[in-house]
Amino acid sequence: MNTKLTVRINSFSYKQALPEDNSGNGGGFIFDCRAVHNPGRYEEFRKLTGMDKEVILFFENEPEMSEFLNPVYTIVDQSVKNYIERDFTNLMISFGCTGGQHRSVYCAEMLAKKLKNNYDINIIIEHIEQGKLKKDLS
Repeated sequence: MNTKLTVRINSFSYKQALPEDNSGNGGGFIFDCRAVHNPGRYEEFRKLTGMDKEVILFFENEPEMSEFLNPVYTIVDQSVKNYIERDFTNLMISFGCTGGQHRSVYCAEMLAKKLKNNYDINIIIEHIEQGKLKKDLS
């Protein structure tokens, strides 16, 4: 078949609906980031997102973020390798937090970066609450 795997990575708010999988495969992984320390509790971060350097630095100094993401990377790597071997074309991975602004956005961006560096796949990132869609079809 030789069609590249497309991994759709979402960030979302649990206060809204769960992301929909329009691929016809019935979903994928949903990871709950709410156990990680929330920078949104602090005034200086409230208007920022997980893509802003101040929030990125906040999470880089939070050991619980890497403790959360490392097992996510392991689980996702296993599936991506398997999906590529089996010529699957779609995998959806979603990260949810309270507002869909800091933790879930950061996690989605970090996973996309890791996958891009390790696999020849298509990556689509959608930050649902931020209303931003990024496609990286390289």
